[in-house]
Amino acid sequence: MNRHFTSWLAAPSVGGMSQVDIAAPVVLVRPLPRARTSAGMALVLGGLVFQTFGAAMAAVLFPRAGAAGIVTLRLAISAVVLLALCRPRVRGYRRADWAVVVGFGVAIAGMNMLFYQSIARIPLGAAVTLEVLGPLVLSVVTARQAASWLWAGLALAGVALLGRGGFEQLDPAGIAFALGAAALWAAYILLSARTGSHFPKADGLALAMGVAATLALPIGIADAGSSLLDPVTLGLGALVALLSSVVPYTLELLALRKLPSSTFAILVSLTPAVAATAGYLVLGQSLNAADLIAIALVVTASAGAVRSSRPAVGT
Repeated sequence: MNRHFTSWLAAPSVGGMSQVDIAAPVVLVRPLPRARTSAGMALVLGGLVFQTFGAAMAAVLFPRAGAAGIVTLRLAISAVVLLALCRPRVRGYRRADWAVVVGFGVAIAGMNMLFYQSIARIPLGAAVTLEVLGPLVLSVVTARQAASWLWAGLALAGVALLGRGGFEQLDPAGIAFALGAAALWAAYILLSARTGSHFPKADGLALAMGVAATLALPIGIADAGSSLLDPVTLGLGALVALLSSVVPYTLELLALRKLPSSTFAILVSLTPAVAATAGYLVLGQSLNAADLIAIALVVTASAGAVRSSRPAVGT
């Protein structure tokens, strides 16, 4: 699942993106107006709904073009839309700048490929719960506080519950793909922040999405072949791209201008719960008591880890 979890570490905002700078001094800011905060929260929650329900819709399309094929359509269409909207310049950048954006694109492509392979094998709620461990571990490690390890233990308890009755008989390959996506999500956070410091506005994101689409294209063609050109599949793939990428990215960029990054990150911690709901409503993936408890543990641990990470700034 393509995410902008750049604010998980609550770092300074640069050109609409967050720049990770753990050593930055604390800056005191005035409280934001309540109306502005409420609007920002609504934007974040709206982005989560679009993102997770877009992933659920993508899973419905797997029989038409396979997981790799749908990822390819999503990335390619998202790249076309973002490049057309942002029109990023390509001259005047150093080799180091391009190395960052290419690395970011590799992380986007790999994260999405692995995540979609995961939800092709295990329930959406379980996949997202496992995937969110990447940002959680990154937040715990960078916080360097004893309390952070409590949240890590709580998250591990939730994952253990998944493997001992929650979500019933999870496919080992699906678990492995989700954990791989988790690792790449952590890399995505760091590279996204660096991209925001090297490129203005959303130019770096647009360029990285182009890199990701280029990398995914041969894999998607090999997996899905001519089915990628089916008009119905193309149309539904475009809808998935809009729901899962373009709309959430836009809502998130707007939200980051209205909310403290710490609040943003706590709200995004709700992703596993929203994903489980989308899996239930769209895919008919039932939830039992163990499922709900496992999700609640990971959501609580994620929010707690963010609050313990001592954000560098208030916006």
